[in-house]
Amino acid sequence: MRVLIAGAGVGGLTAALSLHAAGIDVSVIESAPALRPQGAGVKLLPHAVRELTELGLGDGLAASGIPLAETVHVDRYGNPIWRFACGRHAGYHWPQYSVHRGELQMILLDAVRSRLGPDAVRTGAAFVSFEESAAGVSVQVRRGTKDGLTSLPADVLVGADGLYSRVRAQLHPSEPPPRWGGIRSWRGITAGRPFHDGRTTAVMGSNAAQKFVAFPISRKAELQGDALIYWAAEVLTHGDPDPGESAGWDRVGRAEDVLPWFVGWRSEWLDVPALITGAERIFERPMVDRDPLPSWGSGRVTLLGDAAHPMYPTGSNSSSQAVVDARVLAYSLATATSPEEGLIAYEAERREKANAIVLACRDLPADRMLHLVSARAPDGFDQITDVLSAAELAAFEDAYLKTTLPDVAALNARPSLSLLMARGRRSSTAPGPFHARVPGLMPSTQARG
Repeated sequence: MRVLIAGAGVGGLTAALSLHAAGIDVSVIESAPALRPQGAGVKLLPHAVRELTELGLGDGLAASGIPLAETVHVDRYGNPIWRFACGRHAGYHWPQYSVHRGELQMILLDAVRSRLGPDAVRTGAAFVSFEESAAGVSVQVRRGTKDGLTSLPADVLVGADGLYSRVRAQLHPSEPPPRWGGIRSWRGITAGRPFHDGRTTAVMGSNAAQKFVAFPISRKAELQGDALIYWAAEVLTHGDPDPGESAGWDRVGRAEDVLPWFVGWRSEWLDVPALITGAERIFERPMVDRDPLPSWGSGRVTLLGDAAHPMYPTGSNSSSQAVVDARVLAYSLATATSPEEGLIAYEAERREKANAIVLACRDLPADRMLHLVSARAPDGFDQITDVLSAAELAAFEDAYLKTTLPDVAALNARPSLSLLMARGRRSSTAPGPFHARVPGLMPSTQARG
């Protein structure tokens, strides 16, 4: 089986490693002329960290990222509202890492080139279109800006080419543009001093008005007693984005545009204006997603990661879901009797779950609680019990525990996908329903902020 992946982001590169580990021939095309460690910060849930660790990348993640201990929700003055443990501190067998997106991509890229060969990822190769037949898929690729088209044969095409996926556009030509819910976001990375224990995510305000999120992303800085802090500022605005405005992650923003929204957002342990002005570079975008699809692909073509289910960057889900997609795709193809059957199994396992997360990320319960606190105590408070009743706090805690504790137990008990892939390849018959064999694959998101 030959698989061609369009897109060398986190999802595409993880898919390449996973397919290769499953014994499947795979190559990647990427429209960018070169891959460099660009971007801001991401968080990887234990579900994704487990899969990357089983791909042999655990040491690289530990050397680069921060194993987060907890998330703390506070008001704009830094007064604590609610907190929850993360990763191993919540009982998972794997940590939750925060890491520079560019460093994560380089860890994956180096592994792909080392294991699959230096030419496994072809940069400067833009997907143009595909034609499917009973024998396979013919993929039209443009090399450079002036070169003609090249036809690449494959048994399976995977579109991992992000929010503006060209593969998705051909599969779903009548789909409207990305959906904007009115929130504009700015992101940056600022060198500073650690806050709290140096392994905490701080969430201030809510996306019903203004929200600020900050967490450390560099193990190297931590070892030096410092912190490299990723931050994201979100503001609910009105009206539509400017015509033709891109929602890509690499659009450059300006401190003077975001700073007026967060004047006075200071506490004893976090100075929001200083983080904004201290960033060497700021990225800006309207925060968008797409409505869930009734199907991702057909025949020998499918989608993965943001190409399949672009979602708001809340709940630490976007990159983590792409990693899980990649592993399930490899498992499904490795244990199927045909490419078509493998893609049907992959979509059956992933689509509805990922679609549910897209919808959950639009309105997480944590943000509703944060907005309630800001409405009741706009000038701050001394004790959260002066703002929220004991019953309200208990209800929220109960909702979190009911979704998280079963998730912890299921992931910890679930067999390794690598082992299941090996068993599936040795089996002379196709395995049974995927979800019946692999519980605990999907992180629960309903109560996460």
